[in-house]
Amino acid sequence: MTLERKQTLIIGLAALFMISLLIVAWVEGGRSRIVRAPDAVVTSENADCVACHRVKSPGIVGQWEISEHARSGIGCLQCHQAQPGDIDGYEHEGSLVSTIVTPPDCAECHAQETAEFDASHHSRGGEILGSLDNVLAEVVEGFVRFDDAGNKVETSAAAVSGCLQCHGSEVKVLEDGRLDPATWPNTGIGRINPDGSRGSCTACHLRHDFSRAQARAPENCGRCHLGPDHPQLEVYQASKHGIAFEANRDRFEPMMEEKEWIPGHHFEQGPTCTSCHMSATRDLPLTHDVGERISWTLRPPVSEKIDAAAIQQGEQVKSWEDRRRDMRNVCESCHGPEWVGNWYKQYDDLVELYNDKFGRPSTELFRMARSSGLLTSVEFDEELEFTYFFLWHHEGRRARHGAAMMAPDYTQWHGMYEVAHRFYMELVPQLRELIEHNRTGPRAAAARRLEARLNSILESEMHRWFLGRTSDAEKAAREAAREAFSQRYSR
Repeated sequence: MTLERKQTLIIGLAALFMISLLIVAWVEGGRSRIVRAPDAVVTSENADCVACHRVKSPGIVGQWEISEHARSGIGCLQCHQAQPGDIDGYEHEGSLVSTIVTPPDCAECHAQETAEFDASHHSRGGEILGSLDNVLAEVVEGFVRFDDAGNKVETSAAAVSGCLQCHGSEVKVLEDGRLDPATWPNTGIGRINPDGSRGSCTACHLRHDFSRAQARAPENCGRCHLGPDHPQLEVYQASKHGIAFEANRDRFEPMMEEKEWIPGHHFEQGPTCTSCHMSATRDLPLTHDVGERISWTLRPPVSEKIDAAAIQQGEQVKSWEDRRRDMRNVCESCHGPEWVGNWYKQYDDLVELYNDKFGRPSTELFRMARSSGLLTSVEFDEELEFTYFFLWHHEGRRARHGAAMMAPDYTQWHGMYEVAHRFYMELVPQLRELIEHNRTGPRAAAARRLEARLNSILESEMHRWFLGRTSDAEKAAREAAREAFSQRYSR
């Protein structure tokens, strides 16, 4: 190599080295800006808290320093300061504080958001206590210990680390003022707080930066809304909405921190969960009641309109028609009115198909077996109970949510196909076995009534195919369709 070429190579390497140093300095500088957060306002009342926790828990301070709270001078004591008489208040470095920040604390600045949340189904998430899901977590999967007086002295770890982390625990304060480790830490959406309030704002607005972008991310909702029985995150990710968002995520995410994030205005496609259920539109305000735009309830064995239960109890609530009107307003930010109307027709038809063909018949048959004594009074000690539970709680919900959020594979293969298989291949044979087992004896009459109802359901228009009683006209039509299919794909 000539001297000239060596000099050129050395100069080039030196330039690359200097560029790499500049890149490192730029990256480190960005990091230091985040850590130092020059925009954070540390007031005199919070100065000692920040100084101490910068050493003891620097992550918390780092989160707070990049928050809008910090830029507004809202610090530790504004949120954590307790009042005399608060059951969870304690003396800490000269101040009376409480560990838990509850919705009433947030309401000091966010009154409207708190009121909307308090009216929502989210705030009642802690009411799962005593439900079938809770029986599973406390009895079938887990174990709860009671004393001779019937007081719970040991809680199921399956419930503590599972159900209650999403639904919310009833946070208890021990006699020495500490928070009961069986109930805390917990940021469940319907947490029952020591001050009697319900809910946890930090279930969605993760502390201590409380980022809007973070709260709006679909994965944030997916912390609880995923899995076999409520797979909203997976359904969303498989839908065109989820695919469009992921494809444009880098472009959309900088805007997601803004106070307003209106579909059709700030972004043209790829809405997230909050875009449809909470965000403002050109005509609607932002809401923290996530049920305000939901017209069907897809959770129970048989779906009903969202206001049906309240009407039965004589309560005045927002009607399902008004809720649908508002969701249509969201949809029409990006879709035409005819498209939206036709889509709702498809959605309603699927829910009603599930209800009529599987939801109502399976529920009726199961309840007949239970109420007549053909099943024991013990929950989940018989196979039929698990079969019925899977049918509506897992497969049935997947089918309905798939239709609601436009993920066809969840509607079909993860949904209605598995519902049908569960009904015909498991529920019906197990019912027949139960009937046969009780053909004689003290419950023979109940068995005959159950058999008669099962037979009448299977002989009905939707199920008679299972008994080989398809009409000649339908058989001919299906044979013609099969022949046409064969010819198309044999070429």
